[in-house]
Amino acid sequence: MRKRERENPCGVCGHYHKYEEGEVCGICGHRAPISSDRTSLQLGAFPSEILPDFLYLGSYDNASRSELLKTQGITRVLNTVPACQNLYKNSFTYHCLQDDKILQFDDAIQFLEQCERDKARVLVHCMSGKNRSPAIVIAYLMKSKGWRLQPSYQWVKEHRSSVELTQAVYQQLQEYEQKLFGSCDSGNLAGAPSFNFGFSNPNNALPLPVPAFNNLGATSIFARPPFEVPPHEFTFGAGQTPRSMSESLANPSSGSDIPMDNT
Repeated sequence: MRKRERENPCGVCGHYHKYEEGEVCGICGHRAPISSDRTSLQLGAFPSEILPDFLYLGSYDNASRSELLKTQGITRVLNTVPACQNLYKNSFTYHCLQDDKILQFDDAIQFLEQCERDKARVLVHCMSGKNRSPAIVIAYLMKSKGWRLQPSYQWVKEHRSSVELTQAVYQQLQEYEQKLFGSCDSGNLAGAPSFNFGFSNPNNALPLPVPAFNNLGATSIFARPPFEVPPHEFTFGAGQTPRSMSESLANPSSGSDIPMDNT
């Protein structure tokens, strides 16, 4: 048997490796964080703690690190992706959702409520820990805490910043909110996911002004004149009597026209 290179095991994973020097554990892959940034640690080997000492959210990579889960006291795992294998059935109690498209909120919440009654710590995971599993956790908060969709989403987002819900999954959450509360809170709170892809939200757009047409402007050529001239009063050469017209024709030089120059 190989002699241990150190007397005390790693305080995180329980294995013997030089974690102070940044050596990666050959058993579980644990490595001490380079910086003290807790966010990078959470998004790495460790799942995110959503509710203290109870509810954890993570990825399939997190679920595959059995020793790290044990150090956090996690004993049960909710697998939201049917294609993901349950790796450690002898060490953890698994519950797997069977539908890969429609999220079975009630089934998942029933399992989580049982974990809470048993005071057991549970990990909810999908492949990346960004979409399906966060949606299950959000639905659980809505059901157990009585929170609406937006506060539940913000709570999960604050505790796991990598959450990125797809439009299809978010729509399922809206339908579940409608089922729980009888209405869907459409308020656009800060931090809510946006699916406009760079375009403005038509629901928040300002109404366009209705163009005003001035009926007092130019009239149509087909409009009737404001007054009618009786046909029998209309005379060619208005303002001249028959006598004055004959005099004008008899004596053209008496007019005001300028005579033409013949030279």
